[in-house]
Amino acid sequence: MFAPTGDLVATAAAARTAIGAFNVITIEHAEAIVAGAEAAGLPVILQVSENAVRFHHGRLAPIAAAARSIAEAADVPVGLHLDHVESDELLAQAAPNGFGSVMYDASRLPYAGNVAATAAAVARCRTAGLWVESELGEIGGKGGAHAFGARTDPGEAAAFVAATGVDALAVAVGSSHAMTTRSARLDHDLIGRLAVAVPVPLVLHGSSGVPDEELREAVRGGMAKINIGTALNTAFTGTVRSALGEQPDLVDPRRYLASARIAMAETVRAALRVLNSGVTTA
Repeated sequence: MFAPTGDLVATAAAARTAIGAFNVITIEHAEAIVAGAEAAGLPVILQVSENAVRFHHGRLAPIAAAARSIAEAADVPVGLHLDHVESDELLAQAAPNGFGSVMYDASRLPYAGNVAATAAAVARCRTAGLWVESELGEIGGKGGAHAFGARTDPGEAAAFVAATGVDALAVAVGSSHAMTTRSARLDHDLIGRLAVAVPVPLVLHGSSGVPDEELREAVRGGMAKINIGTALNTAFTGTVRSALGEQPDLVDPRRYLASARIAMAETVRAALRVLNSGVTTA
């Protein structure tokens, strides 16, 4: 069933758990994410990034329609989120294509420019009924646009939220995008200070590289939305690589995409269990 992202995040924050938000690149990703959420019996967010839209020849509508359809047929609440939007043209397409929320990313700009651009985006999104996330502190790992080792200052974060009116804030606390090893160590003291200073839910980007116990502690510290992408691609690619290696004559993509979808679903199920109630992934 489709659910507004803002409601899912607010419910998680009130319960001191976190909602998992997983990146959709193909239809198989969306199907796997929902299957994993249904297996866990927990809500989830499907998020489509501007990079994924670019992969689909710049056309948002087809992948959005597929994701929305999969969300509406789900047995658990599913949000639909447009992620890391830098283009105003793409931002304008969010609501008409069924998204309930966007993450507007002006973090390439200096602080003052980020504030001005984000405040303008929030004003446009409000008229469309969209919940808005933004970013401050430059999470690493996105091709030079984000600085490794950056940390979000709590005072600056509070001022940013007040000036822009965003509904949630992604902060830099030690994670990094596109990590393929789970070796990140988060600054939990900083997470605690941000949770006190910032009056809106906190979001952790680059969570694929964060070990389970680090994620549990981050949720306990106040993180309410956890973004995961690379972990799904690792499961997908590893399964396909194995299948083609074992059966070099295999040509029917259904034969290997089905197992890749199962592997991604299990990754989602395990992650959601970690983010809710502190249970293990075993």
